[in-house]
Amino acid sequence: MHIRTILSAAAITITTALPTWALELVMVEQAGCYTCKLWNEEIAPIYPKTEAGEFAPLRREELRQKPDDLTYARPVNFTPTFILVDDGQELARLEGYPGEDFFWWHIENMLTENAGFEGAKR
Repeated sequence: MHIRTILSAAAITITTALPTWALELVMVEQAGCYTCKLWNEEIAPIYPKTEAGEFAPLRREELRQKPDDLTYARPVNFTPTFILVDDGQELARLEGYPGEDFFWWHIENMLTENAGFEGAKR
């Protein structure tokens, strides 16, 4: 009985110590999307290691399967679309992927203007 109490307390401590991300960068994608594939090759491996990626972790969603916990300001019609959300509510978005330089510039500005990001300055 004593061990069960200790394990229960440890489980509660572990789950409450884990970070909960209210701020996320949602990538809406679909199968066969060429620019999604390009983004996955050029950005996906490094995004989580950047200041922007730590500030707004990436969450992937399928175009045709909108989750119940997200509220978009308007429908998503293009892939990829990157939507900055806070507690499931859209703050800003980038539609498309025109290349690495534009992506970083736009995402960092989006984070700065909408979420107080003070990371890398480009």
